[in-house]
Amino acid sequence: MSGAVDVSVAGFYSAIEKSAGLLDVTASPEVVRPVLAAFEDELPQAVIAFRVATNAKHEGDFDARFTLPKEVDPYEVALSKGLMEKPEHPIGTLLSDLQQLCPIDSYGIDFGVTSGFKKIWVYFPAGEHETLERLTSLPSMPASLAENLDFFTRYGMADKVDVIGIDYRSRTMNAYLRAPAECYEQETVLAMHRDIGLPSPSEQMFNFCAKAFGIYTTHNWDSPDIERISYGVKTENPMAYFARLGTKIEHFVKSVPYGVDDPKMVYAAVTSSGEEYYKLQSYYRWRSVSRLNAAYIAARDKV
Repeated sequence: MSGAVDVSVAGFYSAIEKSAGLLDVTASPEVVRPVLAAFEDELPQAVIAFRVATNAKHEGDFDARFTLPKEVDPYEVALSKGLMEKPEHPIGTLLSDLQQLCPIDSYGIDFGVTSGFKKIWVYFPAGEHETLERLTSLPSMPASLAENLDFFTRYGMADKVDVIGIDYRSRTMNAYLRAPAECYEQETVLAMHRDIGLPSPSEQMFNFCAKAFGIYTTHNWDSPDIERISYGVKTENPMAYFARLGTKIEHFVKSVPYGVDDPKMVYAAVTSSGEEYYKLQSYYRWRSVSRLNAAYIAARDKV
């Protein structure tokens, strides 16, 4: 179904409006349409997804995201089209530093339907993992990535970075890591949390992690600590993982018409404050041949 959806600006906007409405969120045309228009030529080839989070911080907003070819620099487009202001912060040079250091397969962007342009995703070529040793050589990288290099090395994740996420709105950076299978076992999950000073997960979180395929960590430029650790699961039935998500989000999961037969993504996160929350992603337009899918849907690394 998702392959036949309307990917014109008008059609995409209509789908955003209807999907956000399932959560009682009103999409702002003044916010959304300029983002879609800025990347209009790339929409016909894009993987497109909608995402909702269960925590209070994200309440009242609804995110959409789509992929872009490597020939399109999303940061330069965002600046030139007035989607964001150039930040006076190291995050403003992170993408260009990555472009000079690393081979890049493709990009993605993320925007809120009320808050506007948020993130850029950088996908490295399939099978060509980046290493934290190389990435931490960049002057624009958060110091906490290098500060925790021993942690990543100890758990076998330091040499297998698939994706970097750059969040310009919150001024954070995500490192998406291919982890050995034991990193999803309860004993190791608990040890990792203790090692980086995060609270112990709940039993629901342990059960979730047992089915996860990937891990990502969140870093900022103001602290040497890992701000958050998150785990990803692929499923066609997100509700199977939860006793309750809240009335609005349950309604969204059960009612969103797009990607009915396509995989859904669920991410579980634990913050430094001990908050556990979940992000659910449904695909408006799924494409099985995509670097995004290769990065997110890959089987666990057993090595």
